[in-house]
Amino acid sequence: MTQPAHIAPASQSVEGMYADYFLDYASYVILERAVPKINDGFKPVQRRILHAMDRLDDGRYNKVANIVGDTMKFHPHGDRSIADALVGLGQKNLLIDTQGNWGNILTGDPAAASRYIEARFTPFARDVVFSPKVTEWQLSYDGRNKEPVSLPVKFPLLLAQGAEGIAVGLSSKILPHNFNELIDASIAHLRGQEFQLLPDFPTGGIMDATNYRDGERGTGRVRIRARILTESKKLLRITEIPFGVTTEILIDSIVSAAEKGKIKIARIEDNTAQHVDILIHLPAGVDPEQTKKALFAFSACEVSVSPNACVIVEDKPRFMRISDILRYNTDATKETLRQEQEIRLQELNAAWHQASLEKIFIENRIYLTIEDCETWEKVLDTIDRELRPFARKLRSPITRDDLIRLTEIKIKRISKFDAFKADQHIQQLEADIDQTQKNLNQLTKFTIRWFESLRKKYGAAYPRKTEISSFGSVNRAQVAVANETLYIDEEGFAGFGVKKGNPVCKCSTLDDVLIIDNAGVLKIVRIQDKFFAGKNPLYISIIKKGDDPVFNLIYRDGKDGPVYAKRFRIGGFTRDKEYPLTRGTKGTRIFHFSVHETEQDSEQISVNVYLKAVLKLRNLIRPFHFADMRIKNRGAQGNIITKHPVERVSRIMPAAKAGNETAEEEPSAPAGVPEPAENVSAPVEKPRPQDQARPALDSSAEPPLEQGSLFDA
Repeated sequence: MTQPAHIAPASQSVEGMYADYFLDYASYVILERAVPKINDGFKPVQRRILHAMDRLDDGRYNKVANIVGDTMKFHPHGDRSIADALVGLGQKNLLIDTQGNWGNILTGDPAAASRYIEARFTPFARDVVFSPKVTEWQLSYDGRNKEPVSLPVKFPLLLAQGAEGIAVGLSSKILPHNFNELIDASIAHLRGQEFQLLPDFPTGGIMDATNYRDGERGTGRVRIRARILTESKKLLRITEIPFGVTTEILIDSIVSAAEKGKIKIARIEDNTAQHVDILIHLPAGVDPEQTKKALFAFSACEVSVSPNACVIVEDKPRFMRISDILRYNTDATKETLRQEQEIRLQELNAAWHQASLEKIFIENRIYLTIEDCETWEKVLDTIDRELRPFARKLRSPITRDDLIRLTEIKIKRISKFDAFKADQHIQQLEADIDQTQKNLNQLTKFTIRWFESLRKKYGAAYPRKTEISSFGSVNRAQVAVANETLYIDEEGFAGFGVKKGNPVCKCSTLDDVLIIDNAGVLKIVRIQDKFFAGKNPLYISIIKKGDDPVFNLIYRDGKDGPVYAKRFRIGGFTRDKEYPLTRGTKGTRIFHFSVHETEQDSEQISVNVYLKAVLKLRNLIRPFHFADMRIKNRGAQGNIITKHPVERVSRIMPAAKAGNETAEEEPSAPAGVPEPAENVSAPVEKPRPQDQARPALDSSAEPPLEQGSLFDA
């Protein structure tokens, strides 16, 4: 008993079966479904659709349902996949002349059912896609019909239409390019000149292709922005959208960003029909230019696309650059034109030979010599004998088929024979033969003329739609709307959701928070709804990218160590990482801390350092000026002010009025255990409004530290 064919032999392992079947499936998906062939730029389903349309073509529209049905003779899959592929071709507005509701690439609306829409070839498709005499054919999947292995496309169609597909283990994404620019690049290649190609999208928009890099895999990238016009202070209008984005996706992204508080808008109107028209109404007091930047940062008004040009070359997937694909297609066009001209030359020579034989046969009345012939062979021999004296006038030998063809000339045609018209016809054939031979001898020039004729005939219908520009990245944190407030409560929890805490400052949901605890440890964290910042932090506030404040700090190292002073900037940082500002010794005490926007503001700070009264120590008050210090990095230990025990530090305030020689002092009270106060009286500066907005919370056992805003003047 024989084993059924579908049952694997027992000797074959499951792992081996899986590997074989998986490789077969992967190869099939790559070669027969997802990735276009470089020769003509089509996937198999697209090629079969065009072949079916060519079979049905009579110049009139055909129902898409009929085209789909005929395509199923060649494509071994369902009608839905064929219809979707045909709609995709029709929406590219290059090969298919459509009639009916074919959907809208701007809004994402689907096409009507295939029984309601119609299609036929555009004149461009008839000119460049088909040439049956140079087409290589193969049997269809069921062996009943023939289909083309690839279509002899005489244009870089793959780059004009673009392509996208996902296969097993790889994907392909080729961006569309401009019709006229492709022709210019092809001509430049034929002339041996350099060229550059950049994408052009049917949805328009503004494109930054600085990093396109010839569409190279893994490195190329283009950024595309919507075209946003400022109609007034309260109205923005979107007239073009990025490639791959529909108006519905765009509007949903804007609404989502507004709900999250990243953008402030009043309402949106969508008036899109044949062209994009989206109106964004702004509330009073909102800057339209800042809103445009926020739209680019937080919505689909700006997208980034990475090309991945994977094509089938000689039955294998291959990743190529865009310029290499164009060179390949241009050379293939040149080769196809050569084959067409060679076939045309053969046909013209055959026509000239037949016309010359016919003229000799009729003018010399050779047809009369066969009247007495009794057999067919005798007739052919007689004609052959009579034509031999004229053989030198012919360009090729006389064959038996030529003799048979002469016997088929009708008497009516012989009786109306016009020698003058026959000579004119032969002369025209000779002129065509000379021109065709010239085209073959100068094939490069002939190919250039072919591309120029395409541009002259069809180029005006395909102007560039996407504007080429260069624009920088939008910092999301800088354009986010500051419509939240940073709070901190008594338990040490902070965030814009801690409503029972003390307000610190306004913020957005993308800001970073700078925290310095009372032990002198700096940390920067991403703002959240609620997070733990630590009890009684020395300082807490928002810090934005680009901010570079200067910090003044005086601290004692440990319980009995020397007192240090330092000026520093934050420098580079990693979120959530702790950076000690002191030497980290146990018992360290901070006497003075302030933050300043500029270096000049930091230099204006001066303090009095009050030493503890000890034996033989006379001068207990020692002024210190931060202007005498250089700005160092945050990890520097600082300069030693004194090794004597210090009781407190007070800031020296400038004179309140001109001519007042007495300077005021503001206590820069230390954090830690209070120590005996020095018998020095000095007026205390009242806290400023910005100081109150950004408090530093100290332990109840200690006097408050000197406070200031993030950028204390």
